[in-house]
Amino acid sequence: MIATYKILSAALCYPTAEFQAAAEDLIAALEAENLLPAPQTKALAALLREIGTGDLLETQSRYVDLFDRTRSLSLHLFEHVHGESRDRGQAMVSLLERYRAAGLDLSANELPDYIPLFLEFLSTLASKEARAMLAETSHILFALGERLRKRQSAYAAIMEALVTLSHAKPDADALAALTATDVENPDDTRAIDRAWEESEVRFGPGDNNDGGCPRAAEIVQRMETSRPAHISGAPK
Repeated sequence: MIATYKILSAALCYPTAEFQAAAEDLIAALEAENLLPAPQTKALAALLREIGTGDLLETQSRYVDLFDRTRSLSLHLFEHVHGESRDRGQAMVSLLERYRAAGLDLSANELPDYIPLFLEFLSTLASKEARAMLAETSHILFALGERLRKRQSAYAAIMEALVTLSHAKPDADALAALTATDVENPDDTRAIDRAWEESEVRFGPGDNNDGGCPRAAEIVQRMETSRPAHISGAPK
C-alpha cells in the first residue's frame, strides 16, 4: 500500500471534519514514507494543516470555488482532454476495466476518471505500475498545477507532487494545448455559464449525496485501520 497516494487522494476530496481530525496523522505518514523531495513534502504539509486548522465552512467554500465552479480545474481527468465527446466515454470504459481487473468495483454514480478515486486505486498497486499509470496523466496534472498556481492556491502542491511521483516529462504538445486554457473567475457567473454551455454541471466533490467524492471519509478511515505499527495513528 502506497500511503502517499492515499493521502493526496483524501486531500483532494471535499473537506470534512473527519479529514481535519486526521490531518496531523496524515502529515506524519507522508513524512515517514518519504517519497517526495523535502520542499514538496513541506508544501503538502502546509496545505494539510491549512485544511486541518481552517474554519470548515470557509475551507469548503474555497474548495467549491476551485473545483466545482471552475471547469478548467475539474478533478475529472478526461474532462480536460475529451470534454463531453464520445472519446471520453470510451476512455471511461477503458479505465473502468482496469479498475475491475484489479478488483475495484465502483458504484453507479462514481466516475472512474475522478482524480481522488484514481489515486486511491494507484495506492493499491505496486510502485512501478502505479508510477506508469500516473505518468499517462502527467500532462493533465502539470496543467492543473499551473492553473492552481495562477489562482495562488496551495492545492497546486498536490499536482506538483503527483508530477514528481510520475517520473514523467509531460508531452509538450498536449501540455501546450492544456495550458492555453484560461482559468475562469468563479465570481464571473456569465463566464461560468459559457464554460458549462451544453454540458451537464457536476457538483460532485462537494455533493456527498451524489457520491461525487467517492469514499472520502472511508479513505481516512482505511488509513487509520491500516497504519503501520511504528507510526501512531498514521496510515500505511
